[in-house]
Amino acid sequence: MTCKIRPHHGMCFSFFQGKGYSGAFTENMAAMKERLEENPEVTLLCGADDVCACCPNNQAGRCTDEDTGLPSDKAEAYDRQVLYCCGLPEGTKIRWKDFAASVQQNILSPGKREEICGGCQWNELCR
Repeated sequence: MTCKIRPHHGMCFSFFQGKGYSGAFTENMAAMKERLEENPEVTLLCGADDVCACCPNNQAGRCTDEDTGLPSDKAEAYDRQVLYCCGLPEGTKIRWKDFAASVQQNILSPGKREEICGGCQWNELCR
């Protein structure tokens, strides 16, 4: 079964420490990380994915600003930058480990992570 993954979550999984927006979100993130270790095929989407399913900021499939509840384009901008850096179009189907390796090679190793998502509230966990 194919997992739906936001491209920027390719960076998040590298730094996940068991913290998140809520208990349900954190449990789901941990379960997804375990599932991805089995190297399933993933579809890269710039929108709500299998990780977002339990996020309290997920309102009808759209990411909202946690303070205002209004739609936020920040996560989608992160997604598009990851796709650009990895040279992949939205909708790409790829094995998780191949995608994770591309994120490592094209973003994390060259030190581009903070350029992409330095404004994220979880940025301190990723340093």
